[in-house]
Amino acid sequence: MSRAQRQWRILAALSVLTSLLFAIGFGWAVKEMLAPQSASEGRTGELDNETANEGSYFEQASEIRITAIGDSLTKGTGDATGKGYVKRVEEALRAKSGKPVRLINNLAINGMEAGELADKLVNDRGYAYALREANLILLTIGGNDLFQSALESNKKGEWTAFLAAELQLQLPEALNDFKKVIEQLHRINPNAKVIYTGLYNPFYDIAGLRGGSLIVQQWNTAAYAAVYSYIGMSMVPTFDLFEDNIGKHLSEDHFHPNEEGYKKIARRIVESVMP
Repeated sequence: MSRAQRQWRILAALSVLTSLLFAIGFGWAVKEMLAPQSASEGRTGELDNETANEGSYFEQASEIRITAIGDSLTKGTGDATGKGYVKRVEEALRAKSGKPVRLINNLAINGMEAGELADKLVNDRGYAYALREANLILLTIGGNDLFQSALESNKKGEWTAFLAAELQLQLPEALNDFKKVIEQLHRINPNAKVIYTGLYNPFYDIAGLRGGSLIVQQWNTAAYAAVYSYIGMSMVPTFDLFEDNIGKHLSEDHFHPNEEGYKKIARRIVESVMP
């Protein structure tokens, strides 16, 4: 083989290799455009098919439709104005977005626990219909699962030591029910933005019950992990709003927020929905 033939063969091989590398690079580029990697990798859901930016979801929406579910915090118990956090979120989003914002329904029930809500989401068609109509779902649940016995003691005026061991026993079952709630919400409406409001310890200022905050943090950590599993679901913390401001932010029942407490929660939610 002559020197010229060898050079041509080397050039041909380099040309094939260059073409192969280009094809591989182009393939990766196309893959990134069709399925970009982001901070949401590892999460499931359908909201990412509409937008990878959760904040821009409501910028593109023609209106914001809210359905609220859960327990007495979503009901607004403790607020003398009757607004709670739900009406305040509705009003603030209307002012901030400049779009029509309407509350489809507030289906919250005083005293509701996570297991009861999970059953509602499976069996109540009215719940399912209201949730499917919404593009923003507001949720509070879990406080009654953990604190009902302490609340009953408070009503009787007989405070008892709320031992961490008692809460610890209730935690696994309550969290399992919470995960069912999250799964059912995703099943019913995978494209809605869901905001779960985390728990706080309303008895932080009572020496015998202060340890409940450690269990609350375990709940919040596990709840966040469940919520994070789905695109479009978020959790806003509240424990820091109350632990050092019990007297300012709780109502007279020493459990539910008062008007100021609900204002603080609403502000957090609005910042999460529309930064």
